Amino acid sequence: MNEIYLDNSATTKVCPAAAKKALEIMTELYGNPSSLHSKGLQAQHELDSARKAVASVLGAQSEEIFFTSGGTEGNNTAVFGAAHALRRRGSRIVTTAIEHSSVMEAMEQLSSEGFEVIYLEPDSSGRVSAGDIRAAVTKDTILVSIMAVNNETGAIQPIEAVYKAIASSGSPALFHCDAVQAFMKMPLRPKKYGIDLLTVSGHKIHAPKGVGALYVRKGARILPLHRGGLQERRIRPGTEPAPAICAMGAAIEEYENKPELNSYIKELNDYCRKRLSDMDGIVINSDENCLPYIINFSAPGLKSETLLHFLAGRGIYVSSGSACAKGHKSHVLTAMKLSPEISDSALRISFSDENTRKDIDFLINSLETGINTLARKR
Repeated sequence: MNEIYLDNSATTKVCPAAAKKALEIMTELYGNPSSLHSKGLQAQHELDSARKAVASVLGAQSEEIFFTSGGTEGNNTAVFGAAHALRRRGSRIVTTAIEHSSVMEAMEQLSSEGFEVIYLEPDSSGRVSAGDIRAAVTKDTILVSIMAVNNETGAIQPIEAVYKAIASSGSPALFHCDAVQAFMKMPLRPKKYGIDLLTVSGHKIHAPKGVGALYVRKGARILPLHRGGLQERRIRPGTEPAPAICAMGAAIEEYENKPELNSYIKELNDYCRKRLSDMDGIVINSDENCLPYIINFSAPGLKSETLLHFLAGRGIYVSSGSACAKGHKSHVLTAMKLSPEISDSALRISFSDENTRKDIDFLINSLETGINTLARKR
């Protein structure tokens, strides 16, 4: 049975270059980067190269990049670190109702600590409005955390409005952006958008799981989550997972060697939308302005997991929402005020450069078969 993997927003297959680099670090350049002998210095040099690769993509300085275990730790470090560092200057935090769970749950914790958390609601397209951002950011706001791209729908948020809102309010707020789904897939320079803290993850770009990075603007102060060493200049202490970090650097180089990739993904997206639109009973929840790597759609009348397992039985792998939610009801689609029938039947397709039109054709044919088969069984 052929395997058609269309769940790349959950994770991606590690590319050969990243796997090769990880193996090299594990078996040849395996020293501890903190060790002062030549083996350690070799490992430190490799780490420095990976850090430069991340910094280059973001238009940042290497010293502004801190390696983490992934998006969740990066988001937690940014949100808690900024809120606790600035607590004496205010207690208001602005975010959205459609953030990743690693931000949403951090906000719930901060709320229990006495912070005032404002959740901006999206419209039916999944976007919050620039006007709502401006209205929510007041002079006592200390943190604004808004994602660049929503992980369930691909909706691109108006992050360009945040810096202007902070500046006009006269607040001391830091701007954190979860860019896990946006990294390498759209131009995103923190300095251009006035972003102080930005989170990325390796396993969304064909690097291994367990590695990510946090951009911290030079001069921005946050408190670390952990204690126990001088690594990553105390922002993320503990021996760095050099194989994963260096593999992430190699994956970034692979992406940079494919300048036509985003155009190819847009073509796949357009083709898939056309095929889905031609089907009876399919509702597309991601509009055409969303990031092309993601399409969220529904087959009303069928539960998401039922159709997901039918497709998996034919070797087609999609998602019923965020992988971190493990099948729980989508807070994103609920915030978009989609009907329960639409939300409960939603599936997410997410592309990589390994996908083809033939994959989409097989998906559509399988969807048609699945919908007809499962509808008869009800």
